[in-house]
Amino acid sequence: MPFSSSAVPDSGRSVPSAPSSLWRDRDFRRLWFGQTASQLGEHASLVILPLFAVLTLNAGAGQLGALRAVGQAPILMLSLFVGAWVDRWRTRTVMVLADAGRAVALGAAAVAGLLGVLGLPVLLVVAFVVGALSVFFDVAYQASLVRMVKRDQLVRGNSALEGSRSAAQIGGPALGGVLVSMLSAAAAVASSAVFFALSFLLIRRIGHRERIPARSEKRPLRVWRQIHDGLRFVVGNSSLRTVCLASAAFQFSFAAVMTVYLLYLPRDLHLSGTAVGLALAATGPGAFLGSLLAARLPNRFGHGPVLVAAAALGDGVFLLVPALGGAPAVTVPALIAVNFVFGTFSQLVNVTVMAIRQTVTPDGMQGRVAATINFVGMGLTPLGSLLGGFLAEVWGTRASLLVTAAGMLLSPVLMALSPLSRLGRTLPAPSETPAQSA
Repeated sequence: MPFSSSAVPDSGRSVPSAPSSLWRDRDFRRLWFGQTASQLGEHASLVILPLFAVLTLNAGAGQLGALRAVGQAPILMLSLFVGAWVDRWRTRTVMVLADAGRAVALGAAAVAGLLGVLGLPVLLVVAFVVGALSVFFDVAYQASLVRMVKRDQLVRGNSALEGSRSAAQIGGPALGGVLVSMLSAAAAVASSAVFFALSFLLIRRIGHRERIPARSEKRPLRVWRQIHDGLRFVVGNSSLRTVCLASAAFQFSFAAVMTVYLLYLPRDLHLSGTAVGLALAATGPGAFLGSLLAARLPNRFGHGPVLVAAAALGDGVFLLVPALGGAPAVTVPALIAVNFVFGTFSQLVNVTVMAIRQTVTPDGMQGRVAATINFVGMGLTPLGSLLGGFLAEVWGTRASLLVTAAGMLLSPVLMALSPLSRLGRTLPAPSETPAQSA
């Protein structure tokens, strides 16, 4: 996906100018490896904790929905504040502290498991802490890339970071399922802590002298004013506004789908944790293929058409899941195919959306714009998880899967009806930073 590299002059980042030099940059490699480890730990824990609750604590649909909602609640509660904060501080420091905090929280949970007190209350606390610190890390790494590399390197750097994030987002749950099945609960939880510790060690070695966007000579804006400026910028940009709405529709429905999904596979299809992990693991190769397609298809067909088509295909394939049944020898290969298709096109959507967001956003607004989109897009996921648990109790898992999967298709519909669908091969230059609130 080509960026309009000539549209914006270099902001003085002290990195080599040639795009091909990106992979020779040790600091970028440390960021990428660290972010990959962190994302694997985060998304593995999102399945380890719920599967432990279902398989070991015999948690019901409502309890599972509550557990997932607690882990997702920090997105709604903290995203906007974190965005304003990250724009004022060094992202390396934010990422290192977030990694350390998550490693400690999951390590404490592992100790609780060894002592036999890893019950639902402890899981709820750990899920909230990990979710809160993940908000800090996710906003910080997105802003970090923009400060570290030049704009003509963003497409390569973004493809690498979003490739690992998407692969971890879908492959991490597969790893989590295998760990819960093969290890004790304490060991499975501890394994996630190891990923965060590795990320901590890698990112703290980044030596790049990060250039923080200049602050106004006037009295620093209050956090609420900074948040307001970020919201106003996103609302005023048609592409970013559509990304927010489409992301909210998808994430709300997807949260409901995954809550039912984690009940449907072990209880209705009678799959073991290993089989669940194997089925979900297919999204990893799919995400890799999606990364390759993301570097080529928008340049050939345009960013808008590719985005809409990929979202429709990736979301629509989940409508096939409720029709599955029978022996694992039949259902597991079918689930592998579904998850491969979902991983491929979800990755294509993720990288394309990230390219659009980073290209149209000025440097000084990157943290707030990322947080605003995260807040709007992910803020409804706790409600989606609760809805999924409620529907599973009332309608059963099969009917609930069909309804929630159909809801995911609202996202491509919103994009198709917006100016976002008409974006061509070359992305527009960054918008002007809006005047600060008085």
